[in-house]
Amino acid sequence: MGSCLSSERGAQQNGAASRSSRKTLKREAKEVLAVEAKNDQQLACFPGRLCTNGSSNSCCLFSQQGRKGVNQDAMIAWESFASREDTAFCGVFDGHGPYGHLVARRVRDSLPLKLVLNWQESECAKNDEIKIPSKRNDEEGDEAAAEYDLFCTWKDLHLKAFKVMDRELQVHPSIDCFCSGTTAVTVLKQGQDLFIGNVGDSRAILGTTAEDGSFSAVPLTVDLKPNLPKEAERIRQCKGRVFALHDEPEVHRVWLPHENSPGLAMARAFGDFCLKDFGVIAVPEVYYRRLSDRDKFVVLATDGVWDVLSNEEVVNIISSHPTRSTAARTLVEAAVHAWMLKYPTSKIDDCAAVCLFLDTVTVSHASNGDNENKTISTASLSSARSFAGITVSKGSSDEEGSKEAPAAAVAAVTGDEKDSRDDATSKTGEEESSKSEWSALEGITRVNSLLSLPRFLLGDKRLGGSKRRR
Repeated sequence: MGSCLSSERGAQQNGAASRSSRKTLKREAKEVLAVEAKNDQQLACFPGRLCTNGSSNSCCLFSQQGRKGVNQDAMIAWESFASREDTAFCGVFDGHGPYGHLVARRVRDSLPLKLVLNWQESECAKNDEIKIPSKRNDEEGDEAAAEYDLFCTWKDLHLKAFKVMDRELQVHPSIDCFCSGTTAVTVLKQGQDLFIGNVGDSRAILGTTAEDGSFSAVPLTVDLKPNLPKEAERIRQCKGRVFALHDEPEVHRVWLPHENSPGLAMARAFGDFCLKDFGVIAVPEVYYRRLSDRDKFVVLATDGVWDVLSNEEVVNIISSHPTRSTAARTLVEAAVHAWMLKYPTSKIDDCAAVCLFLDTVTVSHASNGDNENKTISTASLSSARSFAGITVSKGSSDEEGSKEAPAAAVAAVTGDEKDSRDDATSKTGEEESSKSEWSALEGITRVNSLLSLPRFLLGDKRLGGSKRRR
């Protein structure tokens, strides 16, 4: 009898403790959401920040929902970033999974702020350092060293911000990121320096001109697909699997070790924690380019655009458009039209694009007459240089030797890597030919980013909502 009473009392105490724990979690979740709602309201008041269809002095952006459900693409263009007139930040984010739209929007809102915070901390640390005057008289060498130091600074800031962002998503109280995630490609322009961070298969390209005035496309990022040799090796070392299905042999996916799910069509992403122990990472590839007078604009877009339009087609659309403020809209509409022509029986994917114009960036909202003396012109910029084993000249390539790798990137840094990229000219023609397909920059594919959800969920966690396929 006593033991029965003791058991009943123990069960009651355990139930009370469980209810108390749930109440505590709910209260903490409400507090976090209240803080985020307040931050979102403050973000909307920042001058020069756009995250909906529209345009500003030097940027335009547009997104259109596809026919797969809620629009999971997010985008941002932020002039006078970090309260600096010579700095702009742009990014596109392509969500996938049941809650991909929430993940993409959270990264869009939080990642730029983390970069700003890291930047401010870095500037404060530099101000506290004791500066020792340099004894070097080589001005050109000093300038090259300064550029390299600047790149290393922003590389570290990107790596830190992306890492913290992914950790926050993992413990977010209201966004389930276990089987949901997002890509991210960001461009930060500071003066005439361009810093690009990339996770996933969204893409950034540069529109540049030749001596005869014709436009050409320069890739700024590499699509981080699972079939890249380096990505596939990392995933397999972590016990993940990489293979393509019979009905889509050109699309390699990431699978769990003992289950044919989720079939993620990218090697890196924010979220997707069901695969984080099996080789999928949120560590960005970081690139740098020193702008020249021939560089005219940067285009960032999600794979809904790149699946049906090539880099050259995108550059031709933007360069031939008479009005900058609607260039991104024209590009997205062209992509939607291409979807209907090329894949009339398929569901059109979400499309988002951001255009950042470089030739003359207005830094004031004054009238046109007043702005004549308040613009930053790229005509006075120096041509690309090479320094410290890092190539800045046009024609350098990705470490994988792809001919479509970022031709203007100074270097790409992954995780703790400290080695610089090899120049494409140092590779043989046979090597370039054998590896030229790994970037997947020009290929036209029509795939879902995520095929299925795994049967098991972390801690027996149940995902709500429908199993949306992208």
